[in-house]
Parts: sequence; structure tokens; C-alpha cells
Amino acid sequence: MTPSSKPTSNPSVWPGDPHNHAALRRWRRFVIWLLLILGASTMILPFLWMVSSSLKDQLSVFMYPPQWLPDPPHFENYIDVFVVKPFHLYVRNTLYIVLMNEIAILWAASFCAYGFSRLEFWGRRFWFSVVIGTMMLPSVILIVPTFVLFSRLGWIDTYLPFIVPAFFGGGAFNIFLLTQFFRTLPQELADAARIDGCGELSIYARIILPLAKPALATVAVFTFLNAWNDFIGPLLYLSTNEKYTVAMGLALFRGALLQTRWDLLMAAAVIMTVPVLILFFFAQRYFIEGVVMTGLKE
Repeated sequence: MTPSSKPTSNPSVWPGDPHNHAALRRWRRFVIWLLLILGASTMILPFLWMVSSSLKDQLSVFMYPPQWLPDPPHFENYIDVFVVKPFHLYVRNTLYIVLMNEIAILWAASFCAYGFSRLEFWGRRFWFSVVIGTMMLPSVILIVPTFVLFSRLGWIDTYLPFIVPAFFGGGAFNIFLLTQFFRTLPQELADAARIDGCGELSIYARIILPLAKPALATVAVFTFLNAWNDFIGPLLYLSTNEKYTVAMGLALFRGALLQTRWDLLMAAAVIMTVPVLILFFFAQRYFIEGVVMTGLKE
């Protein structure tokens, strides 16, 4: 053995020592976790401040230095939210729109995605490209023509502009997401069902949809967020106070009193945020799986 090839007297510095690799992996894991914790703390800090402010009185919200723990906590702020404005009506109206959007978009988008991913028909690639191309259109350029259309139909100050269009396709992004996921499912399952005498609708309902729960959950979460946080739509089409959604109610909260009650405004914002957190908490496993698996071809 030549002198240059002799190992050093200290085995811990030998390049092939597994202890060095284990220590390096531990340090990498530590750095990754540290960065994740710092990032999560930065993201959650505004939410914690909002919750803290919702339990303070009006004068303590802007106290300096900031008081993170309200002393005493004013839980009555959450009751006053429903007294100042009919916030329970806003929540009910928004839940109705969300429910109808979930039904319409999950059905329409999955139905169109099944056709694009599983059926052979003339111009399939062309029409799928057209659907994807609509995603490049800014939504603001459609505001005027859609408002004129809905006003001619007499749908102003109703919930029809938020519900009826969802039954026609379900949105280009949702169709694309489900189409890519359906393509990852084994074709042999559908072929075996056809041999057993199943039609395309039976294959779609009994085989494809049960296997596509992660992708459907992802679309459901996106649909909920879009409908729950929508502000432009209600601002354009709703004019009756009792028909407003939570986004409109939250925006009007600032002008509800002569002086803005920031404590009540923060309480209303917490009420608006909690359903989103609950939904993601229960659907996060399917949501993450749907995002990760979409586009992976077996």
C-alpha cells in the first residue's frame, strides 16, 4: 500500500465512513426542519395576531408594545359580530353558494375530464387545447360581457350567476387537473369492466370516480376557497344586504359604525378563516396526494 493510499489515523475523517454520512444527514435534516419552522412561524404570525386582536377591546388592539395575550379576553366580540351585522345570514348565503358550486364543479369537471382522458373522439386534442387556452384569459376581461349577459337574463341580485355557469364544464383548471389524474389510472380496469358489460357511464361512476378521490378532494378544496373568498362576484351581482356573502359582509364591516371597531373586524375575519382551516385539516391527506399524483403516468 502506498503512503498516499493509507487511511488516516482518525477513522472519523475517512471519506467512506458511514458515520460521516449519518452525521451529514442529521445536519441536513436539522437545517431543513429549522427552515420549515421559521417559515411556518412567519406564515402563522399574522393569524395569531388576528386571533389575539379579536379577543381585545378596541383600545388594546393598537397598544404599544403589542400585547399578545389579551387580559382579560373579550369573548363577547364574537357575539357582537352577529349584532352589528347579520353575519349569520352572510355565512348561510355563502355556504349555499359553496355547496352548489361543489356539486356542480365536481360533477361537470370530472365528466369532461373523463371524456378527454378516456374516450377517443374527433378533435379531442384540439378541444382539450382550447380548454387549456382559456386559462390564459384574464378574468377581468370577462367581467363586462358576463355582467351584460346576466343582466339581460334578469339574474342580477340572485345567486344564479354563481351557480349556473359552474354546471357547464366546471372550470378549465379543474378539467385539466382531473384529466391528468385520470390518465394515471390503469386502462386495464376500464377494459375489464367493458368485457363485463359496463357502459361508459358505469365505468365513470363505479370505477373512475372512486379511484380519483385524491384529485376530487383537491378540486373540492380549490372550489371551496374560490367560492368562500369570492368578493368581486357578490360585489357585481348582489345588491340586497340580506343576500351578501361573508366576503362582502367583512368588507362592509368597516363602515358599519361611525368608528371602525377593529376588534369586531378581527373577530369576523377569524370566523371567516376557521372553516377554511377545518376543511384543509380534514382534507389535507387527499389534497396533498392529489397534487403529488397528478400528471404522473404509470
